[in-house]
Amino acid sequence: MPTRRHRMKPALIEVTQRIRERSTGLRSAYLQRVDQLASRPRGSDRMGCANVAHAFAAMPPSDKLRIVAERAPHIGVVTAYNDMLSAHQPYEGFPAVIRDEAHRLGATVQVAGGVPAMCDGVTQGMPGMAASPAPPPPGTRAFARKSDTPCPCRSA
Repeated sequence: MPTRRHRMKPALIEVTQRIRERSTGLRSAYLQRVDQLASRPRGSDRMGCANVAHAFAAMPPSDKLRIVAERAPHIGVVTAYNDMLSAHQPYEGFPAVIRDEAHRLGATVQVAGGVPAMCDGVTQGMPGMAASPAPPPPGTRAFARKSDTPCPCRSA
């Protein structure tokens, strides 16, 4: 069955070209850094034994063997998913899907929570949170507040 190719709209082509031209220097520097990082020894070869043990401690034994002895590819997934925000619910199963597909291809995966969502109620100035759009409670650290407007999902 033949595939149908769609032509890009001229405005999209123009914007894409302007972005390419404007970012040439930054992209070149970025690609140079990526090449330098790619040429470094693997993380488990650069770290001491204690650090390697901590990095892989929660992984199944078979994955530890794949990473260290078999030198299988190891993928890190950083996610903002959390159980507290109902809008995130459709993404709950993605780490398992990614891990299963990686295993099928001989790789391993570790997932780390990275960024709290702005509307999850946790980032709304609650005690103990470091990244908060509201003024931080006494004794906590916070990033600069960007807006005095409360999150719309928090209004009743």
